[in-house]
Amino acid sequence: MDLKGFAGLDAVVGVSQRGRREVASSGVAVDTVFRIASLTKTVTAAATVKALRDKGFGVDMPVAEVLPELATELTVGQVLSQSTGLKQTVDAGAAAALGEGDDVFLAAARLVVEGGQEYPPGERWAYYNGNYFLAGALLARLTGGTFEDGIDELISACGLTATGFLAPAGRAAGEAVYPRARRPSGGLWSTVPDLLSFCEFLLRDKGLLAEIARPRVELPLAYGLGWGVGPAGMLYLNGRLSGYRAAMLLSPREEWAAVMLVADTDALPAIAQYLDELQRPLTGVPMARLIEDFAA
Repeated sequence: MDLKGFAGLDAVVGVSQRGRREVASSGVAVDTVFRIASLTKTVTAAATVKALRDKGFGVDMPVAEVLPELATELTVGQVLSQSTGLKQTVDAGAAAALGEGDDVFLAAARLVVEGGQEYPPGERWAYYNGNYFLAGALLARLTGGTFEDGIDELISACGLTATGFLAPAGRAAGEAVYPRARRPSGGLWSTVPDLLSFCEFLLRDKGLLAEIARPRVELPLAYGLGWGVGPAGMLYLNGRLSGYRAAMLLSPREEWAAVMLVADTDALPAIAQYLDELQRPLTGVPMARLIEDFAA
């Protein structure tokens, strides 16, 4: 893989097809740790669906059965598919003001639900990090510990070695501070090799992948659980934090995945084009515009 188009940037890209990998980098080592921003949502969603399955529950389970403290008729699937219809009342500042204690996820979930509805649940998709603040409280309760404990269970199952919430030494430059309440929506650090391992885990677990990949809402775009759903069942997402851009593509049909991490907030158009060129010979479907237009 040729990264000439990313000259002068710290960038890593990797592809896995049926477990065979190719990884390339520019400016940094291939195992350099980056903020993965909203790619965190895919991990939170997978961990939550797996925790439900381990207890014999499905994603149509009402949130109130898991968190009876919350007065809501939402389901877990509506939360993970961002089709709750919740008013976007809880921003980054409000989440940060909740502090760093173990009760922060339930406190954030309560604020999100108390914001009320803008439109009926399940009607349409809308990008709102508050959905994943609520997901953090759900995962914590389902696994009986903190939200981070629930994520660590999935990290262990996937065999990830460089993924977590604490800023590591030797990381790519960019935003490091991230309030704890916001972690479920975008707080993870990771590497391209680890994210390929995560995708390979999903490809092996056909039941989990099928649950995540099924679109739960079609307007204004098709969205599953933590992923956008494109032509031919392609799953995609991008993420952004100050100093970082991340994008991930997954083709269940072809058992193919690609991840790109770049230390440049403005790199998304180049990333989208590059990933599209990697996958187009295999799938024949255009993905660049969907990756670039996704609101992260």
